Amino acid sequence: MLSTVFPLFYGVVALLLLWQAFRVMGKGFFSTSNTNSEDPPKKNSSDDRTGRLTIHPELLDKEGRITNEELLTVRFSEDNEPPESAETSSE
Repeated sequence: MLSTVFPLFYGVVALLLLWQAFRVMGKGFFSTSNTNSEDPPKKNSSDDRTGRLTIHPELLDKEGRITNEELLTVRFSEDNEPPESAETSSE
């Protein structure tokens, strides 16, 4: 009797887990509505949980104000904008 119950139980559990996996993946696929694959999704101000402006701590000085230091940035080869020269950024 156990030899017939265990395969049946295994099959039911496997089907339930498969159904749950597709349900969770479906939520991820359809979470953004009508977004273009070329454009990143636009962040809406109502998406912020706190309602406050979030600033990374690395941008703050010892007194807690935003620094005026020149920051290191990274450009990727896919960027369409021409790089700014050092003369333009110092103005």
